[in-house]
Amino acid sequence: MASVMMALRLVPSLPRLRPPRPASLRHRQAGQRVAPTPTKVTVIPGDGVGPELMGHVERVFGAARVPVELEVVHVEGGAAGERGMAAAIRSVRRHRVGLKGNFETAVNLPGPRPRSRNVQFRAKLDLFASVNHYRSLAGVPAPVGGVDLVAVRETTEGEYTHLEHESVPGVVESLKIITRARSERVAEFAFDYARRHGRRSLAVVHKANIMKLSDGLFLQCCREVAAGYPDIAFTDVIVDNATMQLVSQPQQFDVLLMPNLYGVVVNNICAGLVGGPGLVAGGSFGQRCSVFQTAIRNTASGLANRNVANPTAMLLASCLMLDHLRLHGFAELIRIAVTKAVTEARIHTPDLGGTASSTDVVDYVVKIISTGGRVIIKRTREEIGRIVLTQRS
Repeated sequence: MASVMMALRLVPSLPRLRPPRPASLRHRQAGQRVAPTPTKVTVIPGDGVGPELMGHVERVFGAARVPVELEVVHVEGGAAGERGMAAAIRSVRRHRVGLKGNFETAVNLPGPRPRSRNVQFRAKLDLFASVNHYRSLAGVPAPVGGVDLVAVRETTEGEYTHLEHESVPGVVESLKIITRARSERVAEFAFDYARRHGRRSLAVVHKANIMKLSDGLFLQCCREVAAGYPDIAFTDVIVDNATMQLVSQPQQFDVLLMPNLYGVVVNNICAGLVGGPGLVAGGSFGQRCSVFQTAIRNTASGLANRNVANPTAMLLASCLMLDHLRLHGFAELIRIAVTKAVTEARIHTPDLGGTASSTDVVDYVVKIISTGGRVIIKRTREEIGRIVLTQRS
């Protein structure tokens, strides 16, 4: 039961956006006695292990009878990829919700350097905030325990604007763009998230001691926004010190807020602290659209078609998507089954030091859902009710 309770605590309520109302809810409100129409969402398999992981999600959704319709959009390489990217963006704009694998970005040096499709995708949809919740799991090998922190990363500017050029042969300039408007936007988002989720402190990660104008502006904006949230303890930490503190005493952090590049580094460190990239899900949020994916943007191409990739992160990402759609019961059912597979049954893929295949994990999840999942949910809710009553009395 302890691990099941942990699974429920892993559920982060999502940012205050405006998700499409599930069709079943619309029918109930209209008083129509008809079968609910599935809610449509965009699915973008991506590269590497992405297509396999999406196949696992579809199988689990089928077992749980999740009332969603998946519109799958493939994004390929070359000119066809540009058409696929445009189609994927249109689909997400239409449905406002997506589940996404990662796109491979080649490192071409020297020669043409095409823009990262992950960056292009976020920019077109103005997905400005990445939110990842890192939490230690019982039974999972990890360097440290007791980790429970949220990383919020600004994802539309900084070093990721692709503004670089060779001014003269052998001299390259790369521009880092920081604006007040976007810094304030992500700071408001992060503090609001912290307040609504009962978080007590927020630390902004920066390098304003060296980059006094760019990081200085980001830090200044965060300080100004912090003044409006006196209930959230605010501090700042220089990025190199932050990385050292994370690997030595990560338990001190509650919410971390970072500009773009530092967020990439910190997210990878945090994933390593809780067991690896195969365990952590995340979401990218804009004003109108939300896209869910694994927390770490890695295609894991070397694992493709080998049935060894850990499906946990993508399955948990699908749960975040279901929570966003207000399909909480289905999200809870799948999340508990996935967590039990990893923590209690300890069905571990090679990245966790085990020998299980991807299919082994999914088989167990489907078995739990099909044979006893809803009983687990009922018992868990009853247990939560007893705990709440005890606390109130």
